[in-house]
Amino acid sequence: MRRREFVALLGGAAAAWPYSLRAQQGAKRPRLGVLLFSTPQADPNTPSFLRGLRELGYVDGQNIEIIYRFADGKPERLPELAVELVRLKPDVMFVLGGDVAPFASKATQTIPIVYAMSVDPVQLGLSASLAKPGGNATGVTFLSDELAAKRLEVLKEAAPKISRVAFLWNPDHADNELPVARRAAAALGIQLHSMEVRGGGDLDGAFSSAMQAGADAVYAVSSRQTVANISRIVEFATKNRLPLAGGWGAWAQAGGLVSYGPNVQDMVRQTAAYVDKILKGAKTGELPVQQPTRFELFVNLKTAKALGLAIPESFLLRADKVIE
Repeated sequence: MRRREFVALLGGAAAAWPYSLRAQQGAKRPRLGVLLFSTPQADPNTPSFLRGLRELGYVDGQNIEIIYRFADGKPERLPELAVELVRLKPDVMFVLGGDVAPFASKATQTIPIVYAMSVDPVQLGLSASLAKPGGNATGVTFLSDELAAKRLEVLKEAAPKISRVAFLWNPDHADNELPVARRAAAALGIQLHSMEVRGGGDLDGAFSSAMQAGADAVYAVSSRQTVANISRIVEFATKNRLPLAGGWGAWAQAGGLVSYGPNVQDMVRQTAAYVDKILKGAKTGELPVQQPTRFELFVNLKTAKALGLAIPESFLLRADKVIE
């Protein structure tokens, strides 16, 4: 997103405000604290959240004050930034990422926190349960346990001859994909080769391990670290003619064979509704954590042709997007 477009999202059009929010001009503006891993301009999901706010009539600097603190991609800065943001006493906080949310939660047990993440908030200790979070944090998670099984099924359907899949994942990412995928792999007659990647520095070793193990496909679990290195991972798969399945559309769009998962931008946009409800008096702990209910299947036909795969017409008809 170009800077001009981002600024437009921040500003919006005053004419679009609902009457009730225009009436708040004379009142004290609510304060929204935003804690990010990178920067507002660099984070790919921040514009979706801002769009959600704008659709609800919130315009920064006019009927809401948005206070940013961001780590510029340096995780060691997050604890201090979270504390600094809490000291500014926002009415509600918004955080992007399961690697960011715990610092906000540690910094305050009273200010409401709305999160969007690809990890399990219960495993992280942020919420007591998905249905009844309790405490001061709720939001959306892109996780759904059955997705790991479905992604393997989709990969096997698109590339029926695969038998050994390199499973690329971050053990610091709180999810259930590996055990679910292992059960699904056994039913599909597939062996999984686990490759742990905590950062970009682990990728070369993981790639070598995959080749030594005779992997004939790749399954990439989406996390901040894997998505940050999406081009390297897809390049490895392409160079070695390995069909790749990823967690959502970005993987297929980057050149992977297939992806299956939620529309992340839509889910992030939904979190604005929780900010709105909390500002209007809703209790954070009573707002259930939202999980994806709609999933998108992407297939990269150009990649399939390069791999010599003939994707069945029935598969293409089911796809939400065919990339050619």
